[in-house]
Amino acid sequence: MSETARVDADTGSRTSRAEAQRVRIVAVAIDMFSRQGFRATSMNEIAAAVGLSKPTLYHYFASKEMLLVHIYTAVLDESLDDGRRVIAAAPDPLSAIRDLIAARVVYTCRNSALLKVCFEEEHELPADLQPALLIRRRAFEDLFTDTVNAHLTVHPEALGGVAPKVWVNTCLGAINWCYKWYRPSGPAGPAELGAQIATSLTAGLRA
Repeated sequence: MSETARVDADTGSRTSRAEAQRVRIVAVAIDMFSRQGFRATSMNEIAAAVGLSKPTLYHYFASKEMLLVHIYTAVLDESLDDGRRVIAAAPDPLSAIRDLIAARVVYTCRNSALLKVCFEEEHELPADLQPALLIRRRAFEDLFTDTVNAHLTVHPEALGGVAPKVWVNTCLGAINWCYKWYRPSGPAGPAELGAQIATSLTAGLRA
């Protein structure tokens, strides 16, 4: 192996280890924030749980607030990317709407602790960063609304006069609330529940 290749390999290895450590820190923070709340959790506690010194933890995240921002940003970006993939794979707008709802229910049920942090700790985000995060969140809502509008071009009476954005936000409210009541021990798993909720919410659209 050449010296250049060895340096590149070492750099890649360090980057990989650092990223793995960041993933670990985020996972621990999500668990602690969801169980005891953002304000009640200190960086000292997170550092101890991960097995790092506090100065080393600050090397990865400059503050507890920036750790929360990272969590929000990752969720919003992942939601948008997943939504685009679901819609691109669907054969028609109605199928896309149904699949999008089902996929979001599955994601919410499988990531209930993560979504609890996102829904219940939003007020803790730095005020100067909230507008940028709101733009990210609205990008997903717009994606959903655009898909509904595509269906309405063929079936203009499908919503019975309800504005598309109102219908979309109603659906998102039902989907997002799953983090509160879903239990893995219940009679339906995430995929089955997602299919059931999607069928229920799109019944009027099909008609």
